[in-house]
Order: sequence, then C-alpha cells, then structure tokens
Amino acid sequence: MCRSIKTLRPPYTDTVTEEEMRAAALQYVRKISGFRAPAAHNAEAFDRAVAAVTAATADLLGSIEVRGQARAS
Repeated sequence: MCRSIKTLRPPYTDTVTEEEMRAAALQYVRKISGFRAPAAHNAEAFDRAVAAVTAATADLLGSIEVRGQARAS
C-alpha cells in the first residue's frame, strides 16, 4: 500500500474533496505503474486511469456505511 494515500472516510475525515480523491488516485496509479510521470506516449492512458480510480473512489465513498454514522453522501 502506498503510505502517502490517506484514509478518506469517517472517522478519519469528515469531508472529502474531489482534489483529495484525485490525489489518492494519482498516488495509486503512480505506485502500480511504476512511473512518477509517464512518458508522452503513455500520458493519455495514465490520465484515464487516474480519472477512473477517482470515479471509483467517489462511488465507493458514496456507498459505504460506517457503523454508528449516517451513510456518506
């Protein structure tokens, strides 16, 4: 696990911004691809992966339930 990705759900944080989700997605894609910044011929694939992981993160955080707290929105 990439240590610089912070937990984005309660009780660790009350609100999550699009920027925080994108930053976590970027760190994830960097980790699994092995590239800090992709070469020009890989930039589009890299950017699509970051967008997809950001969307999956938003979906996950909007769907999970944390015991003792109201459902995330």
